[in-house]
Amino acid sequence: MRYVEFGKENHNIILLLHGGGLSWWNYKEAAKLLQDDYRIVLPILDGHAESDRPFTSIEDNADEIINFIDEHFGGSVLLIGGLSLGGQILLEILSRRNDICKYAVIESARVIPLKLTYSMIRPALASCYGLVQNKRFAKLQFRSLKIKEDLYDDYFRDTCAISQNDMIAFLEANTMYSLKESVAKCTAQVHVFVGEKENNIIKKSAKIIHQALQESKLQILPGLYHGEFSINYAEDFANKLRGIMGN
Repeated sequence: MRYVEFGKENHNIILLLHGGGLSWWNYKEAAKLLQDDYRIVLPILDGHAESDRPFTSIEDNADEIINFIDEHFGGSVLLIGGLSLGGQILLEILSRRNDICKYAVIESARVIPLKLTYSMIRPALASCYGLVQNKRFAKLQFRSLKIKEDLYDDYFRDTCAISQNDMIAFLEANTMYSLKESVAKCTAQVHVFVGEKENNIIKKSAKIIHQALQESKLQILPGLYHGEFSINYAEDFANKLRGIMGN
């Protein structure tokens, strides 16, 4: 796994795990806002643009990040955040190592398996994967994601760099992930965020996560769609992290 970093080495560590189909730029603006006071580490998840290995599973990505934290940061960091697929990987990390961070921020993570959707991913991608590099199609897809316009070039470049096999692999993993019972032993202060305009499965998932982590805090973000908080409102997101960490 490869990593992009902001800030100085002697500062407290924040890890932020991007969403599926995106890359480290998911958090670029927020990282720049936080870099004077924290060291921001942005892993590039397996199977994504600029990654160094194919995507195998959420569990494997969690293990890689745990090993990275053990090797470079003595086994724990101040905060870990994750969006969507990154949020699922974060939940898996917390289920395996309950004391790996002091604070955790989970945004728009699904924990309800969708078997019908899973069964459709492979045939659907096999028939339409070629459209990924079609600029007109990519623009329509980009707009449907509600990502701010100035990130389109990053999105198009990196989406084109994802292989069909990797795209299928992480979409299937995202669709079938379920919460592990061991996550309840997590000692971090967990904050769960979900947009008011997200689909019901994601909103229901947020409540399941909140219930499993009984000391967690759940916030529904008025008027926001999937992933908008950290991507489109980076200043608000960065300020929220500062507030969570007491700075």
